[in-house]
Amino acid sequence: MVTMFVRHTVSDYKTWRKIYDDFAPIQKANGVEAQAVYQAADNPNDITVTHNFATREAAQAFVKSEELKKAMQKAGVVGAPTIWITSNA
Repeated sequence: MVTMFVRHTVSDYKTWRKIYDDFAPIQKANGVEAQAVYQAADNPNDITVTHNFATREAAQAFVKSEELKKAMQKAGVVGAPTIWITSNA
């Protein structure tokens, strides 16, 4: 299993969360097997999301998808996200 971490700041968590939740079918269609959302304890607009994939290739393809880029833009992501991909050790 591969886990992708995405950390970004959003302009408004509630707005971002609705768009993120509505995006779930597209996530699943692009190989996301499980996901979780975390907020920084001192800033609710500082978000870290995890997505689990079967392969590194699936995670990389998802990151590059135009659908994801458009959804992040619509959701109010501020600046470029920090993204890293890990595998179970």
